[in-house]
Amino acid sequence: MSSNETLEQQIIAAKRDLRGRIPDLEARFAEETERLRIEVAAVQAEMRAGHAIVELDFADIQAGTISDETRQRIRRRGVVVVRNVFDATRVAGWNETLMRYATDNDYLTKQAEKAGLDNYFGGLASGKPQIYGLYWSRPQMEARQSEELSDVRSWLNHLWHQPTEGAPEFDPDQECMYADRIRQREPGDASLGLSPHIDGGSVERWLDPSFHQVYRDVLFGEPAAYDPFNAQFRTGTKEIPSPAVCQMFRTYQGWTALTRQGPGDGTLNVVPIARSAPWLILRALLDDVAEDDLCRAKPGRALGLFKEFHDLLMQAYVPIPEVNPGDTVWWHPDVVHGVENEHRGSGYSNVMYIGAAPDCDKNRRFLEILRPAFEAGRSSPDFAPEDYEVDFKNRFELGDLTALGRKQLGYN
Repeated sequence: MSSNETLEQQIIAAKRDLRGRIPDLEARFAEETERLRIEVAAVQAEMRAGHAIVELDFADIQAGTISDETRQRIRRRGVVVVRNVFDATRVAGWNETLMRYATDNDYLTKQAEKAGLDNYFGGLASGKPQIYGLYWSRPQMEARQSEELSDVRSWLNHLWHQPTEGAPEFDPDQECMYADRIRQREPGDASLGLSPHIDGGSVERWLDPSFHQVYRDVLFGEPAAYDPFNAQFRTGTKEIPSPAVCQMFRTYQGWTALTRQGPGDGTLNVVPIARSAPWLILRALLDDVAEDDLCRAKPGRALGLFKEFHDLLMQAYVPIPEVNPGDTVWWHPDVVHGVENEHRGSGYSNVMYIGAAPDCDKNRRFLEILRPAFEAGRSSPDFAPEDYEVDFKNRFELGDLTALGRKQLGYN
């Protein structure tokens, strides 16, 4: 993307270029719309019958008893709950330790002093979120380097299809550690609503050729051949640098539940349709969208969804099923997700954000800047430089890493 052109000029040029290379744009969009209508209807029917989101037990992953039918359903829905990954007693200890870590180190006072540094949520947030800019607590690091999550992520990563020729895009069995934050949401809180969005790139999905490669079948080839779990070209995308854009390639975003939570508890909502990006990409190229606009996408922000453009997709926006401490939730990087505006439950809605970022060149490059931040207790380089933990008591230290943790951080 040229720095000498305004964003509007870049969007106009990109849309003209893509439209010129896609002479059958209207037909492609009509075809994709019909596919999406079928998926939306299927999600609605599955919700009436039970739930559209796939639910597994960690013990079944370990035992190797997950059926091919279930694997295919995960690839279709793009969202899965893996239950009982961690023992509830252990998780209760983590939750207590995390809350004490924040309290003993006077986190909320320090956060108020640095108000305005963190604009991660941009226009998506309905108020000040109860997301804590903490990255290096013992519970977070113990979970990241745990054998349990290593096993889950490896199994999930193998659901992706590697290129049939050449080198694989990533090693599904080796994780590159990604340091994300935590949520501690009080009952009655109405400050953390996040409108539906997709992370991992906004306007660059149309402006940068690296994203055109990912969606090549949708744009230039045979749309029916597009597979959201095809890994080819995924690790080569070039995002606009921003505290709102992950610099790593994540096969899944995800979190580990520290408390019981479900619909109404101010927690996660999703559109459980893995194949939604093709429709979104083509939608922005239609004639009813202004020449200098991409359905209100903004650079350096998550890719938001809006009723005026994306109403069909939003008809499949549903809450996750109830989860318990030690359960984990995972969703494909192109899956639309958001957070309920209000926590109407009776207990804390707490999670540790831990996704999957398998070993690849792109992720190893990020480790080069993550390791110094970890050693100094600074904020993860993907987020605002609030650096709360540099002098926190009981912070996880280099010597606390296991052999697996050292490998995940690229020390050996």
